[in-house]
Amino acid sequence: MARQHYGHKKHMNKFTIAGIIVLCAVLCFTVLYNKSALDAKCREYKSQISELKKEKKSVDERKEDLKEFEKYVDTDEYVEQIARERLGLVYKGEVIFEPDDSK
Repeated sequence: MARQHYGHKKHMNKFTIAGIIVLCAVLCFTVLYNKSALDAKCREYKSQISELKKEKKSVDERKEDLKEFEKYVDTDEYVEQIARERLGLVYKGEVIFEPDDSK
């Protein structure tokens, strides 16, 4: 006796379909939640980058000022200024007048 083969379709039951839908919903929620968390981190990092760029610019300006001061320190003008201000030295024959603070 030959068996007749009928087009037998496998049907998914209601619980399997519901499970797949719930799984898809959970995955979508997880992806969206992680995306929003990553977006927040991205904004935070962009803000930090902006602050660091400002700080770098300030440091670069300070570095240039120090380079200029370093050049000035190597001049005779600077040596004379320090000798006069800190050591009170004067040229031979030079007379220094100081204000009278007693008034």
